[in-house]
Amino acid sequence: MKNTPFWRAEIAMKRIQSDAEFPNLLGNTVAHIPRRGTRSRLCRGLVLAICLPRGLASIIAAPLVLVLVLMGCQGISHGPDQIPSRALTANPASFSFGKVVVGKTSSLNGNLSAAGATVTVTAAASTSSEFVISGITFPLALPAGQSRTFAVEFTPSVSGEATATLSFTSDAANSPTLDSLNGTGAPSPQHSVDLSWNANQSSDVIGYNVYRGDRASGPFGTINSSLDANTSYTDVVVSAGATYYYFVTAVDSRGFESGHSNKVKTVIPTP
Repeated sequence: MKNTPFWRAEIAMKRIQSDAEFPNLLGNTVAHIPRRGTRSRLCRGLVLAICLPRGLASIIAAPLVLVLVLMGCQGISHGPDQIPSRALTANPASFSFGKVVVGKTSSLNGNLSAAGATVTVTAAASTSSEFVISGITFPLALPAGQSRTFAVEFTPSVSGEATATLSFTSDAANSPTLDSLNGTGAPSPQHSVDLSWNANQSSDVIGYNVYRGDRASGPFGTINSSLDANTSYTDVVVSAGATYYYFVTAVDSRGFESGHSNKVKTVIPTP
């Protein structure tokens, strides 16, 4: 009687792709290497399959298949790569300053916020010198979920509409982060002072002089270039924010000038 070995081993070397299927040598068991992006992923390489014959089924409940990845392995992952993506957000995304008097400054507040992971903001730049960022320094490390306040100042240099872009440079995936800026430079208002008084009752009065000073105690000087026959006068040469004092005198036909009227005070608005 010829002796039959208790078991025999069959060994096969086969090159596979990461999304291929191959049968074992028994023909009734299939080993499957999942496609990329599934819950488990094996890599490309050489697979060594060692299978035990069906004769051992009485000892082992199912055939034993040992799969060894011999080369090209990059490990087993649990789902797709999940490296946090850094993102930087500027709020609001647009700043509108409206009308601002030329040479004056208007300021609006905003904030930067980070998501995904800590974002390092290295710089901020405006495309126009009329718009300037303030209240924040760089570099700035901003942890995920936190925010930092900043201000944008608009100082128009000329009349008319002004636009610009504010950009924040960082290591975020969406760098540079942009803000749009707009405002309108408005001309300085033309202030004036309107004066009026009661007429002098003398019959020979031919006109009046108007005096102005910047202190109640003087000195005062006439601001009309010639005698004003009317009982009103408009002073158009005034400065925003200044304080002025006025009085008038009457002049008769012989050139004599009366004593001055009561003094009045006015403050020019700013701007």
